[in-house]
Amino acid sequence: MQPGRLGVGIIGAGRVGPVLGAALAGVGHSLVGVHAISEDGWERVEALMPDAPLLDVPTILERSELVVLAVPRDQLEQLVAGLAEAGLWQPGQLVLHTDASFGTQVLEPARLQGAIPLAVHPAMTFTGTSIDLQQLLFSSFAVTAPAAVLPIAQALAVELGAEPVVIEEGDRPAYAEAIATATEFSDSIVSQSARMLAQLGVERPGRVLGQVVRSSVEAALSRNYDAEQ
Repeated sequence: MQPGRLGVGIIGAGRVGPVLGAALAGVGHSLVGVHAISEDGWERVEALMPDAPLLDVPTILERSELVVLAVPRDQLEQLVAGLAEAGLWQPGQLVLHTDASFGTQVLEPARLQGAIPLAVHPAMTFTGTSIDLQQLLFSSFAVTAPAAVLPIAQALAVELGAEPVVIEEGDRPAYAEAIATATEFSDSIVSQSARMLAQLGVERPGRVLGQVVRSSVEAALSRNYDAEQ
């Protein structure tokens, strides 16, 4: 492993964990292992992180310098607390979660055992495929961390080609709401338009709408926010 590179363990093999693992490996970090519990998860790991060992959670924590928690929102708090009760967090170990709603307070049990808490949310919709690796290069990462270690979270985002955007701890719920609003609205509008075209007999409505949607969103973002703010 190169100087300054980290041994990375991934807990969670949904659409986010394997993509971030592959991205981190792509910039030179070492994949210690990944924890996956479903057949879909195993397939994603095989496709995106074929050289990463499948390990249990205690082994990942024992061997990793950076632990990425890419688990569903309703499991995160219980997972962190349970690992703390088992005494598995290590002093100086980086622990990073990817959920939009939480800052670092959810990682407090790990911090009390000496781990360094980082909240890093990639602001994009993941497919769980290699397509996401390219999309990371055009995304922003919401980063929240104690002031002393905030540069670590920012550096990880920059290293993956993304732009770090600092979100204060107390602002994470509002940030998550903004992201959810954009995601749900976009999905609803595209679905409605696609159904209308399908009713007209258009065989591939997604192809027809693709460039319209992308160009409209880019124009709206530029017109309302990016150009002058």
